[in-house]
Amino acid sequence: MTVMTLAGAINAGLRAALAADPKTMLMGEDIGALGGVYRVTDGLQAEFGPRRVMDTPLAESGILGTAVGLGYRGYRPVVEIQFDGFIFPAFDQIVSQVSRTHARTNGVVSLPITIRVPFGGGIGSAEHHSESPEAYFAHTPGLRVVSPSTPQDAFTMIQQAIASNDPVLFFEPKRRYHVKGEVDVDRPLADAAPMGGANVVVTGSDVTLLAYGPLVATAMDAATAARAEGISIEVIDLRSLAPLDLDTLAASVQKTGRLVVTHEAPGFGGLGAEIVASLTERCFEYLEHAPVRVTGFDVPYPPAKLERHYLPDLDRIMDGVDRALGRVGAEAGAAS
Repeated sequence: MTVMTLAGAINAGLRAALAADPKTMLMGEDIGALGGVYRVTDGLQAEFGPRRVMDTPLAESGILGTAVGLGYRGYRPVVEIQFDGFIFPAFDQIVSQVSRTHARTNGVVSLPITIRVPFGGGIGSAEHHSESPEAYFAHTPGLRVVSPSTPQDAFTMIQQAIASNDPVLFFEPKRRYHVKGEVDVDRPLADAAPMGGANVVVTGSDVTLLAYGPLVATAMDAATAARAEGISIEVIDLRSLAPLDLDTLAASVQKTGRLVVTHEAPGFGGLGAEIVASLTERCFEYLEHAPVRVTGFDVPYPPAKLERHYLPDLDRIMDGVDRALGRVGAEAGAAS
């Protein structure tokens, strides 16, 4: 086992993928000599050369359009979107071309493109640098959408994404880049957990708490805090946002009878709404209380000085747990 940061684990996973397949290549703004804004690709251009780790112009639509052409020619391009808010110029390419080509060609053409997106808030950035756009892509048929929360998952899942013949949106929780954890770099991918499966990270019996990416650690903190109050929270890391591992989620809700979903993105039309609807359909007769969502607010991401008021934190998640347990009144719940 090797101790790595989450960013370092992605770097190691990219290195392994480049070494394993000569048709894997990386593309993005400043990813080569600089090693990326967050240094996630540090050292890879020096090791594999500028034809496989390629600096691109500042043109996200052009980067994705080039990746589509490379995919047609049998390459496995890995595209970095430098910041989450920069993905929107590439939205047309992703939704109109990347997601549809396999179906459009009746399965003849696959586009094994991996799109890396540092996402979420908590780092005090300027506008367009702290977005959570994952729901746009989870809503789009033909795309896989995943988000690791630990160095081990980051190392394994980036390789699984690159090896997949489906296009994959790989959302990296950038405020967790420096979180350290043990990584088994020698574990064969065939022995790793499937990329599309959820993971029960804390077992519990009173409430199911679902999170992904940057909020998994906060959800685990909530489970620890609740334990001191005699409340047993089961925390599940979604890992895959599209498709959802609804079997694992439903099994937990059927056990606990209560559901809380948290994410940084706004609540309206967010991933939490789909999860709540799907699990209500599957688990209605098991639910003891209406499901609760704890999300970002339905406003544009605020200036850095205000983001601590916007992002779900331990207190807001614990309030959501209290609401799911019926421990606060409806008026108090609406105020939160």
